[in-house]
Amino acid sequence: MSGLDAFSPAWRVAEAVAAGSVGAETVVREALDRIAAVNPAVNAFTAVTAERALDRARAVDADRAAGRPLPPLAGVPFAVKNLFDIQGLSTLAGSKINRDLPPATRDGVLIERLTAAGAVLIGALNMGEYAYDFTGENAHDGACRNPHDTSRMAGGSSSGSGAAMAAGLAALTLGSDTNGSIRVPASFCGVFGLKPTYGRLSRAGSFPFCDSLDHLGPFARCVRDLALAYDAMQGPASGDPACAGRPAEPVSGSLDDGIDGLRIATLGGYFDTEGMPEAAAAVEAVAATLGGAHRVEVDGVAAGRAAAFVITNVESAALHLANLRTRLDDFDPDTRDRFVAGATLPGAWYARAQQVRRWYAERFVEMFRHIDVLIAPATPFPAPAVGQRTVAIRGREVLLRPNIGIFTQPVSAVGLPVCAVPVATSGLPIGVQVIAAPWREDLCLRVARVLETAGTARFAAPSGL
Repeated sequence: MSGLDAFSPAWRVAEAVAAGSVGAETVVREALDRIAAVNPAVNAFTAVTAERALDRARAVDADRAAGRPLPPLAGVPFAVKNLFDIQGLSTLAGSKINRDLPPATRDGVLIERLTAAGAVLIGALNMGEYAYDFTGENAHDGACRNPHDTSRMAGGSSSGSGAAMAAGLAALTLGSDTNGSIRVPASFCGVFGLKPTYGRLSRAGSFPFCDSLDHLGPFARCVRDLALAYDAMQGPASGDPACAGRPAEPVSGSLDDGIDGLRIATLGGYFDTEGMPEAAAAVEAVAATLGGAHRVEVDGVAAGRAAAFVITNVESAALHLANLRTRLDDFDPDTRDRFVAGATLPGAWYARAQQVRRWYAERFVEMFRHIDVLIAPATPFPAPAVGQRTVAIRGREVLLRPNIGIFTQPVSAVGLPVCAVPVATSGLPIGVQVIAAPWREDLCLRVARVLETAGTARFAAPSGL
């Protein structure tokens, strides 16, 4: 007996396949059966690549039968946000317009690298249109729903990536994060997510949103899985200038090095959680586990977030300008309105936003001379209801969509690595950000591992699925 179930971590699946206690084809068939049974309730998948997956799983089993060594993720089912190129499928990026594109002729770089590591692609995942979304409510493919409560949002824009992970539909998933699109679904769905440093993982073979801010990264149900996936995907790649020369820096072997000697602080000021009881409790639990991390503030956070808004608006609008002129009615109205607004912003605003962003980044450079790891809330609240339009934050009723990312966007703006960890609660999931200096994903993951080992951060399977 393999001892595996739908929520088994990827590393355990790979070990069972390598040991021969279960076949990769069996693992994949069970994943496909679970997708058929559960996906109608959560709407995480937009395409299932069953034939491809079974062919790949049989190849893994054949390698093992022949005595050939298996790679570290052999037989592990994974799925990707549908802005990744998948050979034979049109790259939807959550849109109606992209359905007219020809099928991709090859996989995106990160899919190729996970496949080379033995993982088995099983499908493409729902997302907010063109990644411009924090809710997961797609106008064309329907809302992706939270496995912990299907009346609630999965979060966006990598909604399917978070929901599929929480629902036990894949052992690993990939998403993208421009302003929070990995960390928000990780928080709402109660899973782990890694937004690497800007330029760490190649974006080649993915549909862009905002080149200055786009990141790609993994979701998992444990820290070890995040590290294994991250290590498999590292390395320079042509097709993404931001990632052209960065060598791989494996982290899997250092996960259990602990946090002795690390200088850890909780971000306050802009990141205060007054009036946000769930977020406050999560941050307090993490800080207590880490020895009562002291509180620090970074200057210019609101200005940095404002700069990110302008950069996102302008760059994304420029990318879609031709379709805004000819196919305006084929956009989700919410996305369309943001693009139209971005297309009207003066160029001087964009130039100034980039200047502010560089100034704001220097504030973090100074902070990381004295601090190794920062702790901050991931979302101001647990998952809202599907269709909810407003929310109370700090005693004021505000629009929901732009304010879901109030704590993630200021971190993305300067490309810092972040591990989103799900904090153990008795209610709906909520997450905390573990933030480090550029290129120090190892520190994010080491701290996350300490929190996981202590039981403060953990994945909890949803009931009723």
